Amino acid sequence: MRYGFGLWQAIMIILLVSGIMMLAMKYARVGVVHTIDSYNREQAELFMRSALEVALLEIEGHDRSSGCLQHLRIISKDNKFIADLNITRYFLLENSDDASACGSLTVPIQTEDSHGMVMIEMVVESNSSNPKITHPIRLLRRTLQHP
Repeated sequence: MRYGFGLWQAIMIILLVSGIMMLAMKYARVGVVHTIDSYNREQAELFMRSALEVALLEIEGHDRSSGCLQHLRIISKDNKFIADLNITRYFLLENSDDASACGSLTVPIQTEDSHGMVMIEMVVESNSSNPKITHPIRLLRRTLQHP
């Protein structure tokens, strides 16, 4: 007399193996998403550095006779990130020509070494319309620079 117990064992082993495989695939997907997000965040940080350098070049080349530069918007070439840079303070000598042009943004200082320094607040955000961005990214940085 033969019993059908072997068939039930085979079905249970198949179910067990398929459950383990589903769990492994789930964790593999989580790992891939984490890697993509880390890569995009690293790209955003590098873009932030580049945007800061571009802003310093813009500030240095700006004609202050019409006023000081207060805001810059930079978009990455691949349209993944947008950087908004606000110049919140200019640290200028009290009697310099630039001090009168910048108006309320000017912080009067006494030392030559700090003349021309700027405080910049940068916000880099991912472009939500770009399909390569799975999770939104927003980076904020406030820095004191000498153009």
